[in-house]
Amino acid sequence: MLIVIEGLDGSGKSTQVPLILPELRRRGIDGMKISFPDYDSESSALIKMYLSGALGADAAAVNAYAASSFYAVDRYASFHTKWKREYEKGALIITERYTSSNLIYQMCKLPKEQWDEYIAWENDFEHNKLELPEPDLVIYLSMPPDISQSLLTRRYEKNEGARDIHESDLEFLKDCSKTAAYTAGKLGWHVIECAKAGKARSIEEIHKEIIETILMKLERR
Repeated sequence: MLIVIEGLDGSGKSTQVPLILPELRRRGIDGMKISFPDYDSESSALIKMYLSGALGADAAAVNAYAASSFYAVDRYASFHTKWKREYEKGALIITERYTSSNLIYQMCKLPKEQWDEYIAWENDFEHNKLELPEPDLVIYLSMPPDISQSLLTRRYEKNEGARDIHESDLEFLKDCSKTAAYTAGKLGWHVIECAKAGKARSIEEIHKEIIETILMKLERR
């Protein structure tokens, strides 16, 4: 089974994902954790160029299909060198980001009337032509961009210049939140609301909901 934890920058993915397998193991369920982009691999070179601004000062400088291919190639290399064997043996794989990220961060560069066409292209490109596994469950951590920006500000408190071209652009992230909501509804992602009354929910609350969602999915298999 392949379970994806997805969300905007600052939504809490990097906090939540490391908590999942220890809790599942405590319940007798083992698995493997991966994440994307795979910055430790040479396959992420074009992604690093893109996010650093080397290919253009903002995200819109690289069109949706070109940028999508950068991330797809990175996922292809990771699958074949790091987790294909475990996945084919039936292991539970938990991944921070996956093909779903293109549907959030790249689709927003297109006019809304082209979104369905892009979704079809993305799924065909990565899951059919590149033969990457389709996720069994996508959990989307929905955090309002204004709140996620405040969390990013805290993260980069002493080094604001380290933000990439996605993280530094609030309007871009607001556009991403719209494509995320659209895709979640269209593809049946499980959405966890990570804020209530204008404030981020606690790490513990969100963690509990993630675990409950995964256990329900595992029970149905």
